[in-house]
Amino acid sequence: MRKKILLSFLVLILGKQKTIAQNEEVSPLANSDNNTTGNKGRVFFYWGWNTAQYSNSNIHFYGNNYDFTIHNAQAGDRITKPITFREYLHPTNLTIPQTNARLGYYFHDHWSVSIGLDHMKYVMRLFGNATISGEINLTDQDEGVPYFNGNYDHSDIALLKTFVEFEHTDGLNYVTAEIGRIDNLGAYINLNPKKIQINLIEGFSAGVVIPKTNATILGKERHDAFHLAGYGISLKGGINITFFNSFFIQTEIKGGFINLPDIRTTNSTSDKATQNFFFFQQNVTLGGTFKIF
Repeated sequence: MRKKILLSFLVLILGKQKTIAQNEEVSPLANSDNNTTGNKGRVFFYWGWNTAQYSNSNIHFYGNNYDFTIHNAQAGDRITKPITFREYLHPTNLTIPQTNARLGYYFHDHWSVSIGLDHMKYVMRLFGNATISGEINLTDQDEGVPYFNGNYDHSDIALLKTFVEFEHTDGLNYVTAEIGRIDNLGAYINLNPKKIQINLIEGFSAGVVIPKTNATILGKERHDAFHLAGYGISLKGGINITFFNSFFIQTEIKGGFINLPDIRTTNSTSDKATQNFFFFQQNVTLGGTFKIF
C-alpha cells in the first residue's frame, strides 16, 4: 500500500512539474526577453501624414535698407484638402500633403537607428494686427514697395500680403537621424507575437531643416528654392501595431525645437530672415518590416 501511495505521489509531482514547464514555455513573461519584438537584424520603413502646431515666434527680416522684426508671429500648418484617396495616395500626389517617411534598422530587439523626413508646412497668419520693431527705408532704386517706410518701435501694423507674406509651404523639411526604442506590450496580455504585436515606441531625433520658403517681403520677388536654413531636435512617443511580423500601422506624437538662422526670402542673397519656434506634431504612418540577418 505504501509503495502504491509513493508511486502515485511521484506521478503527481512529475505531472505537475511537466505542466509548470509547459506553462513557462508558452508564458510571455517566463523569459524577460520574450517581451521583445524579436526585431534584431530587421529593417523597417514607413510613409504617412502629419498635422502640426507651432509656438509664436519673433521673425527678423533684413536686407538692403530694411531691418525689422515681427514680434510673436502666429502660424499654423496647411492640411491638403479634400482628404481623398487621390489627394493622399495617388502616386503623383504623394509629396504634396504633409508627410513623414523613415527608413531604419534594429541593431537590438529594443533599439533602432533610422533616417527620415518630416515634410511639414508652416504658414504665418495674415490679416490681423502685429507688433513690429525696426526700420524700413527703401529707395526708388530698391526693389519693392516703399509704402511701408518708417521707423517702428513695438508699433502696431496690419499683416497684409502687400507687406509680408511668409510660408514654408513647399516644405518645412526636417531631415533627421533618430535613435528609437520599441517594447512589445502585447506580450503582457498573451498575444501571439507572430500574428500581432502592440508596441510602445519612443525616439530622440536631431537633424537639419531645408525649407523651400515662399515669402514676399515688401513686394520683392521671392526666392523659390530649397535652402539649408537651420536645425532641429525632437522627441516622440507612440503606438505601433504590427501584423504577421510584416506590416504595421503607427501613431505618434512628436514635439521639438527648430532654429532657423539663415532663411532665404528673395532672389537677393542679402535678403534673409531668422526665427526659432517649438512644434508639436501628430502622425499616422503605414509601414513594413523584414529581416535581413
